[in-house]
Amino acid sequence: MITSARSYLIVTASYWGFTLVDGALRMLVLFHFFRLGYTPFTLAFLFLLYEAAGIAANLAGGYFASRFGIPRMLAIGQTLQIAGLIMLSMLSPGWGAVASVAWVVLCQGIAGVAKDLTKTASKSAIKATSAEGSGQLFRWVAWFTGSKNAMKGIGFFLGGLLLDLVGFQNALWLMAALLAVIFVAGLLLLPRQLGKAKSSKTMKELFGKTRGVNLLAAARIFMFGARDVWFVVGLPVCLYAYGWKFLQVGAFLAAWTIAYGGIQAIAPSLVSRSEDGLSREVPASRMWAAILAAVPIMLAVIMNVTDIARPDLVLVIGLALFGVPFAVNSSLHSYLILAYAGSEKAAEDVGFYYAANAAGRLLGITLSGVLYQIAGITGCLIGSAVMLTTCWLITFLLPTTAPSLTVRQQAA
Repeated sequence: MITSARSYLIVTASYWGFTLVDGALRMLVLFHFFRLGYTPFTLAFLFLLYEAAGIAANLAGGYFASRFGIPRMLAIGQTLQIAGLIMLSMLSPGWGAVASVAWVVLCQGIAGVAKDLTKTASKSAIKATSAEGSGQLFRWVAWFTGSKNAMKGIGFFLGGLLLDLVGFQNALWLMAALLAVIFVAGLLLLPRQLGKAKSSKTMKELFGKTRGVNLLAAARIFMFGARDVWFVVGLPVCLYAYGWKFLQVGAFLAAWTIAYGGIQAIAPSLVSRSEDGLSREVPASRMWAAILAAVPIMLAVIMNVTDIARPDLVLVIGLALFGVPFAVNSSLHSYLILAYAGSEKAAEDVGFYYAANAAGRLLGITLSGVLYQIAGITGCLIGSAVMLTTCWLITFLLPTTAPSLTVRQQAA
């Protein structure tokens, strides 16, 4: 148990550092190129390969984590992120717009592969180290996910701060140096066999998931698409258009993400638990999904039928309300995928699920730029409401009982 807890803490700390850098990178790229005059759609395009590459990276990451072990996949992800940061720092102001966009998209694609290899390996480590059934599994997942998102929030603030203090290129070099330290620490401290298990031998076997995994993956696509459709491009650009400074936008997004991570961490205390790990948790996911879907609907109505003196404050309050049910839903989903995952191929199931997560982000980011350019923040909110309603409907199909997923087998 002590060895498992130690490995869990090392993986969590390693992913904290990686997430800090990843959050900072997103703000650096968004604000740097917005300041250069890029349109919302172009800004969204900069992140497309980042998310698209993540789909394949999650699938591959789950397979290779089972085959070669979690520490090796963490090291590969960190190495790729360092390479992407260094490549991005080589961007020259003298390059034309097409060359600059192409180079940034390529670097972001490498960063996307790095992030999702690291995420899949890290989340799989929780299943590999948890040894006391669904109660411990939910607590460890909630703490890992919540603390990770808190670090992402700090990264958002750090990205805006570094852009103002040291500039785009120097910020990238500083972040690469931090990741190099994390890379060395992981190699020295983690057991090399962690997470090794039987891997799939055919593509049919790799994609042959249980009903619970498939449905949860579908719900995840729409839930994260609903967040990113207004959070990634629409909201930051909208707040800047209302007169906010880059640092203020970064600080707000940081505060929101940190608070969101804190709610994720305490999610187990907000959800009624069951002995089988599913019969109460699945209905809870339906209730929280319904609450979540109501928020962008109400916000879109308020933004358009009322004469508002400070629409930016309405958005800030709306996003704060959105964060609570979204955090609980996200934590529940992160637990359920590990509950549905088979013990022998947990990493592959997690990789499949996070490939769906990346697909949702890809959909959301694309629509964020398009809808904002066509219909402003209202269009983004309507898109979010439609996707969240779809997510809510899918949760009614999730299995609430599964004989093969008893607590005893989860702990085996």
